Amino acid sequence: MFDRLEDLLIRMEEILSELQEPDVANDQKRFRKLMKEQNDLSPIVEAYKEYKACKQTVEDSLQMLEEESDEEMRELAKEELNDSKARIEELERELKILLLPKDPNDEKNVIVEIRAGAGGDEAALFAAEIYRMYLHYAEGRRWKVELVECEEIGIGGMKNVTFMINGSGAYSVMKYESGVHRVQRVPETESGGRIHTSTITVAVIPEAEEVDVQIDEKDIRIDVMRASGNGGQCVNTTDSAVRLTHYPTGIVIYSQTEKSQLQNKDKAFALLRAKLYDLECQKQHDAEAEARKSQIGTGDRSEKIRTYNFPQGRVTDHRIGLTLYKLDKIMNGDIQEIIDACIAADQSAKLANMNE
Repeated sequence: MFDRLEDLLIRMEEILSELQEPDVANDQKRFRKLMKEQNDLSPIVEAYKEYKACKQTVEDSLQMLEEESDEEMRELAKEELNDSKARIEELERELKILLLPKDPNDEKNVIVEIRAGAGGDEAALFAAEIYRMYLHYAEGRRWKVELVECEEIGIGGMKNVTFMINGSGAYSVMKYESGVHRVQRVPETESGGRIHTSTITVAVIPEAEEVDVQIDEKDIRIDVMRASGNGGQCVNTTDSAVRLTHYPTGIVIYSQTEKSQLQNKDKAFALLRAKLYDLECQKQHDAEAEARKSQIGTGDRSEKIRTYNFPQGRVTDHRIGLTLYKLDKIMNGDIQEIIDACIAADQSAKLANMNE
């Protein structure tokens, strides 16, 4: 590990030197690549520099204890020695985590699909609430959200909704939301006051660039039509909605949220690329099933991951055994504590695998 850290330290010095070269500023592609590499390496290099400084402090403190006779100075040396040893242990764990292999999709934007499952209208109402929860969370992180597709029901629920989140590192965070979300509460439509259990499914897919997925035009049929459902001006009056059918996989994409046919077509193709890319990723995951079992957030999408219990005001994440009694805040988008706990559990599982 330390040989690798020394190599990264040398690489950081090389990057800083290259960035000083006049030619680099004129080559924007090279400049951006170097800046990204610098940003990626900075946390590791800073932690390693602190680690080395703590190791030096330990050596200096031990030498002082051997040579120093003044009791006050010896106490000071002992205190520094103990603090540095404790910090070294913390930094060793931090460095192991920082050196874990990165998910190549972590920095990508995401496409999120929410679908009502068991529970009829109540499931559709909960799907709409989870959609709003993610909207609030994205707003808090200053991410941009674009609606792609939505099928609403008359009482304010959603049978399904698909949206894009554009933001740095969106997939690294949102991937832990994939799975079945369960709600337990007395439905507004229930007069008897009995608690019902309903479910929705959430799928989080990394956005795919054109270089990630090649789509043959012969494999696609494009249909244009008038948008359906509720809408403002231009909706239902022009052929702005777009439906893509991908013959090899049978995937059908429908986009009608924009007034422009071209914008809807772009969104539909973006979603199709993401779904095709996700299919390839799922094949790789299936081939590495044992490795996947030890990780959080990359498992089977049919897995029940979370329960929202309204009568008790609690949310439980079943993957990590976390229960929080702040349902109102969570439904308002305050989900960072859950995501942080999932990330920590995922990292711990990967570290345990490394040590086996």
